[in-house]
Amino acid sequence: MKIAFVGKGGSGKTTLSSLFIRHLVAAGAPVVAIDADINQHLGPALGLEESEAAALPAMGERLSLIKDHLRGSNPRIASAATMIKTTPPGEGSRLVQVREPNPVYDACARPVELDGGAARLMVTGPFTDADLGVACYHSKTGAVELFLNHLVDGPDEYVVVDMTAGSDSFASGMFTRFDMTFLVAEPTRKGVSVYRQYKEYARDFGVALKVVGNKIQAPDDVDFLRAEVGDDLLVAVGHSDWVRSMEKGRPPRFELLEEANSRALHTLRAAADATYELRDWERYTRQMVHFHLKNAEAWGNERTGVDLAAQVDPGFVLGESVATPV
Repeated sequence: MKIAFVGKGGSGKTTLSSLFIRHLVAAGAPVVAIDADINQHLGPALGLEESEAAALPAMGERLSLIKDHLRGSNPRIASAATMIKTTPPGEGSRLVQVREPNPVYDACARPVELDGGAARLMVTGPFTDADLGVACYHSKTGAVELFLNHLVDGPDEYVVVDMTAGSDSFASGMFTRFDMTFLVAEPTRKGVSVYRQYKEYARDFGVALKVVGNKIQAPDDVDFLRAEVGDDLLVAVGHSDWVRSMEKGRPPRFELLEEANSRALHTLRAAADATYELRDWERYTRQMVHFHLKNAEAWGNERTGVDLAAQVDPGFVLGESVATPV
């Protein structure tokens, strides 16, 4: 299951995504965690020291390797250099799975130990001073989009992505790559403004969207969110002494997380799992092609010097049936 956490900066989406990852790992589920935010905080939220997090291999710096692996023997792609962030898979492409070993994981993923289990953590890499005026952050998150385009995942295995803040996710088609998107919102007008943007943009693409209320202090906070987002409000989360200890670098055992917050995480997983029966791989592939052709026309053809529409394999549909068993 592919799950995104989004929200405005400071909403707590990284904290909640890290709690959700811990929850999944504690339950024995295989997890790939991806930090796709411009501010790279997921590693520390999962317990890494700042120096350890800074040393994680950046996907954006290994884009050539990722492209070369995913391209495989696809005859429609002349070279890895002609692949862009939206390039869809076709016959001969190498697909990736959650549980398998592969060169992309070898180069970009590192295990993070979490209460007896472990998650594979990948990061886009930070936006540095050297990038200012030269690159946009989406050039880094393109590696994540390409990875997701070639990912075949099944039930009870998870890819959790901490997305960039605000509505920046809509600068590409990556917002359509998820089975469930959890939008973390504080009970303020600014907190729900991102929800309204996301809801409007996602409406035509069948994006499953649920709101997680955060920083709840009183019942009227929940009432406010319910009035603003209606039935999209899935659950609300309040103060957590466990999280406060985690932010100080001294997290207790995860089993000691407050019961109310533990129940909230169970609710998130149940909501994500429920989307499995609604999967439509044909629509998923069609949306992938839609955004690829859009990007090809807007900038890709000019940048690569080739007609990127020719990369589309009209008979190919991504899905579990085309994955090679691990």
